[in-house]
Amino acid sequence: MIFVPTDPALHPTAGAGRYAPSPSGDLHLGNLRTALLAWLFARSTGRRFLMRVEDLDRVRPGAAERQLADLAAIGLDWDGPVVRQSERLPRYTAAIEQLTAAGRTYECFCTRREIQQAATAPHGPMGAYPGTCRTLTAAARARHLADGRPAALRLRADVTDFEIVDELHGPYRGAVDDLVLRRGDGMPAYNLAVVVDDAAQGIDQVVRGDDLLSSTPRQAYLATLLGLPVPRYAHVPLALNTAGQRLAKRDGAVTLADRVALGNTPEQVFGLLAGSLGYIASSPAQLLCRFDPARLPREPWIVNENGLLQPEAGP
Repeated sequence: MIFVPTDPALHPTAGAGRYAPSPSGDLHLGNLRTALLAWLFARSTGRRFLMRVEDLDRVRPGAAERQLADLAAIGLDWDGPVVRQSERLPRYTAAIEQLTAAGRTYECFCTRREIQQAATAPHGPMGAYPGTCRTLTAAARARHLADGRPAALRLRADVTDFEIVDELHGPYRGAVDDLVLRRGDGMPAYNLAVVVDDAAQGIDQVVRGDDLLSSTPRQAYLATLLGLPVPRYAHVPLALNTAGQRLAKRDGAVTLADRVALGNTPEQVFGLLAGSLGYIASSPAQLLCRFDPARLPREPWIVNENGLLQPEAGP
């Protein structure tokens, strides 16, 4: 069992939910909607709600501050200080060292192109790492290092799939491969960091977009290897554009700042988010009194720029 020390100031006695954005840009309406749902799930079950900035990759200066300001502007609050993954590197290193000591890791020298080409072969699930470097000899590893190839560190998995239970999707079994624990640049990989952080913060409820459902069995399996509890999951439908693609900045005025610039208020934007969930409410507190997960839409929210809030006409 791997011991991951908890943060006393962040470890609630009744568990916690969380929202954990990556500061790669401003939050769009779909991101705000998922954050609202994570808040509602946590608050409606008596859990604390924590905020974590996942800033190990794709960081744009000022993005985290704007994201937090937007969440506060639509009325969301959180407990305790905001946690940043970049300040928690020793925790990830400790987990990797424990897995390595248990014989659970190996170096991988594959390039992204090599992995993509191997993943299209018929011997494994699409996108799964086929274990190319799993049985490399010491001589082969030495040659790769001499050639200057950076080495990522992968988990030596002993299962090919794992089952989780999702509050909205029910039992879900997904593929598990030899996932990356530490990238070739030396930084901890997302799947490791999120598992370590959720356990260390006492997070036992994870609400996030359903595009992450397929990667969840990997994380749950890794948690069991680390001797950590597996959180309760709820993967909620995404916001999509009219072409059925994930909502993005290119789809028009879809951030809070965009909407405010057009004359909408944060309260109006919140009302739009509440409406997309089937409710009429002007604040998170008002919506919380009526929130019922069983009533949530199970289909994506299709965001049509022409159907969004229009600024109120002047006098």
